[in-house]
Amino acid sequence: MSNWRMVGLVTAVSAAIAFAACSSSVDTLPLPAGSGGTGSTTAGSTTQSGNTTGTAGTTSTTATTTAGVGGGVPLLSCKDEPPANAPMPPALVDPAGCPMVMPGKNAIDARSILVAVPKDMKPGEKLPVVFLWHWLGGSAQGFFDKADVQNAVNYYRFIAVAPESKGDLQFKWPFTAADAQSRVDEELKFFDRALTCVNQTYGVNRHCVASVGVSAGALWTQVLAGARGQFLSSFLSLSGGEGGFAVRPWTGNAHKMPAMVLWGGSTDNCFGVFSFDQLSKNLEGKLTKDGHFVFECIHNCGHSVPPFEALPNVPTQFGALWQFVFDHPDWLPPGASPWQQVGIPMGFPTWCAIGAGKATPRTGSCPDKPGC
Repeated sequence: MSNWRMVGLVTAVSAAIAFAACSSSVDTLPLPAGSGGTGSTTAGSTTQSGNTTGTAGTTSTTATTTAGVGGGVPLLSCKDEPPANAPMPPALVDPAGCPMVMPGKNAIDARSILVAVPKDMKPGEKLPVVFLWHWLGGSAQGFFDKADVQNAVNYYRFIAVAPESKGDLQFKWPFTAADAQSRVDEELKFFDRALTCVNQTYGVNRHCVASVGVSAGALWTQVLAGARGQFLSSFLSLSGGEGGFAVRPWTGNAHKMPAMVLWGGSTDNCFGVFSFDQLSKNLEGKLTKDGHFVFECIHNCGHSVPPFEALPNVPTQFGALWQFVFDHPDWLPPGASPWQQVGIPMGFPTWCAIGAGKATPRTGSCPDKPGC
């Protein structure tokens, strides 16, 4: 898996700051139960246990789980039917009328999205949806190519939606303190339209809609999650964060979404000025205070490729991201995760852990150089 690159400038006060080349390659994990392979945290599956506050991989103890173990948190995934009392997400309303959404590039109003569905998608199959927000120097197609999205979609069975940035902003997405609120609202409405139209065409699993952002896309993802969290089951920030002098702050949302916050350690910055290390910690602090479940991953390779170790016999990369999404449907109690009962799934890196400040940063050499 080659790296993804994000090169550019960031500023909220007309100061030029170059974003780093956010290169990330997340290696695969077992297929979620209910989709044709082995499971991780779904009912009746076997998972790593005894590792809810430290790093993953520190114990070989396993446990066979059943739904409702551990204080009544259902050990079900997005691949399972929701509990009978699961609340429905808010309705999606589209007064403008939606075009039919097809695999590939789709025009929605004056914008575009890139869509991937399983090549053998079955009639009536309700699949999770994952939005992918590209980095500053990237594109929707670049995200699909670098993340091996079509193979991931085929294997894990979900719908990927990569919005294309409008092209009117220096930093691609309206996440800076200098961006007008009207521009933020415009981008939020574009997300609304994209989700609604994908749902109208495919009839998606509304209980499992996630947002994944990389660098500039991650800084936007936290803005989106704060404003549209009621529609999301989880979100993933890869070298992003909130606050500082340039980035809009986390606004909070009544829906307590599980969040994966990943970054490259203390050297994850550009020119020693723009610190993704501090921004990620800022975000974790706000999420923890607000009662969201936080899964933290810290590698030591700066703003470059996270050195995940590949698992054998899995034909696509970035499995850790998809696994996090599928194991955290929106019906979980506030601040809860099945991983708190059964442990982090086998195969996750030792530099990931449950809870802000709980991960032990990775040590050792890095296969890729950071770049700004």
